[in-house]
Amino acid sequence: MKFKDYYETLGVKRDATQDQIKSVYRKLARKFHPDVSKEADAEARFKEMGEAYKVLKDPESRASYDQLGTNWQNGQDFQPPPNADAGFEFSGRGGNTGFGDNSDFGDYFEQMFGQKTDFKQGRRRNVHAQGEDHHAKVQIDLEDAYRGAERNISLRMPVVDDNGHVITKDRTLSVNIPKGIRAGQTLRLSGQGGPGVGGGQAGDLYLEIVFRPHPRYRVDGRDVYVDLPLAPWEAALGASLTVPIPEGSVELTIPANSVDGRKLRLKGKGIPGKEAGDLYVVLTIVLPPADTEAEKEAYRKLQAAIPFNPRAV
Repeated sequence: MKFKDYYETLGVKRDATQDQIKSVYRKLARKFHPDVSKEADAEARFKEMGEAYKVLKDPESRASYDQLGTNWQNGQDFQPPPNADAGFEFSGRGGNTGFGDNSDFGDYFEQMFGQKTDFKQGRRRNVHAQGEDHHAKVQIDLEDAYRGAERNISLRMPVVDDNGHVITKDRTLSVNIPKGIRAGQTLRLSGQGGPGVGGGQAGDLYLEIVFRPHPRYRVDGRDVYVDLPLAPWEAALGASLTVPIPEGSVELTIPANSVDGRKLRLKGKGIPGKEAGDLYVVLTIVLPPADTEAEKEAYRKLQAAIPFNPRAV
């Protein structure tokens, strides 16, 4: 997808206040409205400006966009970073916040903030109102799901300051990560959401759990996958090897004549739970180099000893 510079679309500076963005958009919307404009590209321009304003008018979506937009320019090929909104605290939003299969940049914010609800109007009408619920996506280590942990979680909440600029307020919470939690599950922190009005109770904070990318393991639900490199003779003859797993290590017997990509299942060694997941050891055969003359001669002897044609298999 292509990155879209929404500030450039509206012709405003990145440090523009919310009121300035609103004022500029209204002028441009009147100028390029398809019902009144005589510009040839009025309809396309009107649509582009509407998309830009939809993101920039809201402090929360604007703060998230600003974090994304630091390293890209308008029209550049844009690869959405995973969990780009992790650590941001938002109000009145729930559901999936990933990029999914969207191929258009504008779809990202539609998906991220499409379920956002504006509570301001309702709170003005109700003098005694409960605070709005807040949502955030937080990253934890896979090992925390195996053992459980107490972690300090840092969150950033976008707000508008007295001068109309979007800033972020930081806070740190101590959170109990229960053993067996899966990616996508939500932790509810009672009373840690928005403040109540007129003596009303504070809202709740919902933390959606995602795992940090792990250098060794991959996760699918409660199942965990780990690659195990093998020398050709270990795969051919079999071997007994020590394999690291998130809660220690296991002794694993490699069957003779194992092929690349074979999966060995360790039942119940995945993420714990009422029905624990499994851990799958994926065998990957690694060929030794043939850099020296002795190494090349060893390969020639192997070639002569084993008349093997992999293309005939």
